Amino acid sequence: MRKNDLLCLAGRMAAVAAVFLTMSMQMSAQDFVKIPASWKWLDNEKVAFSYDGSFTDSQAFVVRASSRKTIHGIKAPAKYSTFPADPEGAVNRTWAPDSSAFAFTRNNDLYVYDVASATEKRLTFDGNEVILNGYASWVYYEEILGRPSLYRAFWWSPDSKKIGFYRFDNTDVPVFPIYSPAGQDGVLRNTRYPKAGEPNPRVRIGIVDVNEISSDGAPHTVWADFNENDDQYFGIPFWGADSKEFFIAREPRIQNTLELYSVSAIDGSKKHIYTEKSETWLDWIDGMLFTDKGLYMARSFETGWQQIYFLSYDGKTLRRLTDGPNWRISLLRADKDGSVYFTACRDASVRHCLYKVNAEGQINALTDTELNVSSVSFSPDGKYFVASVSSFTSPDRILLAKTSKPSSVMVVADRKGPDFNAQNYALPQLIYIENDRLRLPAYIVYPKNFDPSRKYPVHMDIYGGPDTPMVRERWIQPSPSNQWWSDNDIIQITADCRAAGHNGRVGLDQIYKHLNRKELEDFKAWARYLKSLPYVNGDKIGVEGFSFGGTMTTMLLFTASDDFHYGIAGGGVYDWILYDSHYTERFMETPQTNPDGYASSRVINYVSSYPATYAEISAVEPVMLKITHGTGDDNVHFQSTLQLIDELHKQCKKFEFMIYPDGMHGYRGYQGKHFLEANHDFWLRYLCDK
Repeated sequence: MRKNDLLCLAGRMAAVAAVFLTMSMQMSAQDFVKIPASWKWLDNEKVAFSYDGSFTDSQAFVVRASSRKTIHGIKAPAKYSTFPADPEGAVNRTWAPDSSAFAFTRNNDLYVYDVASATEKRLTFDGNEVILNGYASWVYYEEILGRPSLYRAFWWSPDSKKIGFYRFDNTDVPVFPIYSPAGQDGVLRNTRYPKAGEPNPRVRIGIVDVNEISSDGAPHTVWADFNENDDQYFGIPFWGADSKEFFIAREPRIQNTLELYSVSAIDGSKKHIYTEKSETWLDWIDGMLFTDKGLYMARSFETGWQQIYFLSYDGKTLRRLTDGPNWRISLLRADKDGSVYFTACRDASVRHCLYKVNAEGQINALTDTELNVSSVSFSPDGKYFVASVSSFTSPDRILLAKTSKPSSVMVVADRKGPDFNAQNYALPQLIYIENDRLRLPAYIVYPKNFDPSRKYPVHMDIYGGPDTPMVRERWIQPSPSNQWWSDNDIIQITADCRAAGHNGRVGLDQIYKHLNRKELEDFKAWARYLKSLPYVNGDKIGVEGFSFGGTMTTMLLFTASDDFHYGIAGGGVYDWILYDSHYTERFMETPQTNPDGYASSRVINYVSSYPATYAEISAVEPVMLKITHGTGDDNVHFQSTLQLIDELHKQCKKFEFMIYPDGMHGYRGYQGKHFLEANHDFWLRYLCDK
């Protein structure tokens, strides 16, 4: 449940449906046109655009930045799109920087394949079911390295001579069984999954020279000077430019201190570079920019907002470049004159813009601050950039601009067709409320034929997890899925709470050690706002969320059923001791150090206040909760929902339930289609009395 992992199935289904809607529109009216999906710079002058990401498609083209001349019919595939060999059982084949070799793992050992000699070499020899070399233990994969890593836990040095890797020992990590009903006898899948307060994998950090052989004939490996028996985590490492040092970030089990070390590739000795402390929690250093003298990073320990810092490699220099309300900073480029280019939510918490900060700390916006920017790509020399911009009412446009004169732009492509009319669609509007002196955003979508003299039901989408906003002001392509609410005369709103990060650390820190408390107050404030509107039927407000949003939804139905009468909760955590160690303890500490916080955040403890029982019989129940979960979910286990349902049974509560056999954390294919249609049926029945 990483912060950028919003696995809301409805969003994915909407994206799929948008494709079909766009295709049908192109056949009848030019409301929208197809635009490139990807772009990349071929040199300082030429930037290539592709409609399918291959850069070999028939519609691919190149734009010359200086002349702005377009050249069609180009082919610019990736230099190394395939590997020269596919060793049996190889996982995560990864090229060396010089492309002379590629590394991979097999059966939890690390290997390297030399291209010139067409031979492979084994680099580690102790991999088994509990020892994993270069292949991540589950909690690192999910929470630290990220699912895009595909469990890869090894990193080539820039000179292509060494590989740094993590060695995981899962011996003490509890095993969680996940049952599949497939076949005649079913299948049991066991996962080493540490839950809150349970033993984590022990980690050693190795650096192996792929060419040097030890006296025993094995490749020479040095081990970083960390004690693997300490209760700790390690972040994503990175190499120094000279390949002599491997930089490692470390946090203790209680994630309120971050230390950065450089580790010698020669002998494994470590040198302390940087320390950061917090009264709550610290996120990992991520998305750094590297120079010959140090690195740039975005951190939030000083002003309550994220700022950009320069840190020298020896740790002697730490310099802040920015000030102000920056959040969700993404560092893009650093020039030799000390200028840094970045995107951030700065002028508004709900949209990214592109900025430049110079060595004196002067910040200038390079894109329109009224539009959200994404997919920024600079030319190698930094003189030009390409980006996509949009808003709730302005479809995506791809722009090419000169960095020194960003006001002079070329519109490379525009999704808006010649027949586009915003009045034909139900489009979002940005709104705000204030609660506890915190400004909270939402976007609301009214039916196309909205009549303020009528009373409308409301459907609210929520998430509520730390630093994971739902409200981002960018173009949302009209689709059958997102237009369905308007077509059925339902007001749709997507709302955020203080945990989403729109108020920086001031809002986030308030949830520490007590999840599911302050967030609920914000969602209840949204319900009060909706009820104050003369065109809202206050008895027909529904709420829906998946994952952390499922947790929030159940809590709202259990503790605020006067505000939220109906809800659909999918894949939620209903007792935080049932979720993984790293994520849960970042915000809650451990069950051993914070027992009261875990008790007050336990959704199951609030079942008694849920008012729906079998004693009340009515055509349409005034309060109803629907729960869904996939039995194959390896992230939030089906166990969590089963324990909640058991308590609902004990207290004879009335609810609806849908399981998806072997369904994961988000339902796909035919399960996704069923999920969407079944939920529509639920909302028509309870919000519209149909």
